[in-house]
Amino acid sequence: MTTVRATLIATTALGLVLSGGFTAAQAETLRLLTWGGYAPDKVIELFEAKYPDIDVEVTLSNNEEMISKLRATGGAGYDLAQPSHDRIFAVQEEYGIYKPLDLSKIDTSVMSEKLLDGVKANTTIDGQVYAVPHQWGTSGLMADKSKAPDIKSWADLCDPQYKGKTSMRLRRTILLGTAFAMGENPFEAYSDLAKYQALLDKVADKLIACKDNIKVYWQGGDDLANLMLSGEIVASETWDSTAFKLYNQNNNIVFVPPETGALAWIDTFAIPSGGENDDAAYKWINFVLQPEIVTMMSASTGAIAAVKNGGDLLPEEAKAAVAAAFTPADIDNLKFFANIPPGVEDMEGKTLEKIKAATGG
Repeated sequence: MTTVRATLIATTALGLVLSGGFTAAQAETLRLLTWGGYAPDKVIELFEAKYPDIDVEVTLSNNEEMISKLRATGGAGYDLAQPSHDRIFAVQEEYGIYKPLDLSKIDTSVMSEKLLDGVKANTTIDGQVYAVPHQWGTSGLMADKSKAPDIKSWADLCDPQYKGKTSMRLRRTILLGTAFAMGENPFEAYSDLAKYQALLDKVADKLIACKDNIKVYWQGGDDLANLMLSGEIVASETWDSTAFKLYNQNNNIVFVPPETGALAWIDTFAIPSGGENDDAAYKWINFVLQPEIVTMMSASTGAIAAVKNGGDLLPEEAKAAVAAAFTPADIDNLKFFANIPPGVEDMEGKTLEKIKAATGG
């Protein structure tokens, strides 16, 4: 019986190998949970050419959806995620959806020391690091300088001289920017939720009073681009990458770092706790940090890679837009998003709903 059984197993195994039925004989899958533009087709093509045993599967997402998806699966279903640096610490402490990184498998020597140290500081729990930086950028203002030359503050979007000619997106960025424009530091208020709620109430009042200035509350980058290029609006809250793209179509449209400092974000690499292909995830991280891939990635995302001299690796058409937007002093004045404590997002969400109800946004 034993001999017969062994023969059957061997025969079955041979058949599986010949038919490609063994998992080991199949290509591995790297399941990315990432932002639009962060896995362009050409980069995937080059990666799969270098690693023919790995297939890349992409799910496009955003910060809120990444958290929701990984919470729902207990950290399973994906091998590499790209949350922003401020969306990891509290989420990890509460839900445990990521696993510590093995930094020996990542070539961190190519990364900007400032950005690497910042992300490590934000995402270290019990001595273990949960993320490293990939792309960074800012949120601030965009203005057509031929029509709104004096725009320099978040509050200027509500200046009566631009009535019906400005725009903003009703998301947490405008809450934070408005707070800074009011002389407050919202990040410092995070430690006292009652104090933060009082600040949000003041911000809500300010933005509700601003409704007559707003032509429309933009929903996506394409919407905003059309509004600016058509001249329907002269200024808006925006991502810098959107402004950079428009600069190449109209040099009067520039990104304006607010006088209180542009709000800076860093999108990271983090490995979900239920990921099944860590080796492929580390290969992807190192692959996309190569100089030639960095330039391709920045052309797709519009953002700057978190590598040393990342600005020099931007596509040529983006370099002029960045130079027109930022001075060294603006870079020194960046306000990096702080870690979001539990409860803050719910408070901000309710505040935004209050503003939407009052403004029709």
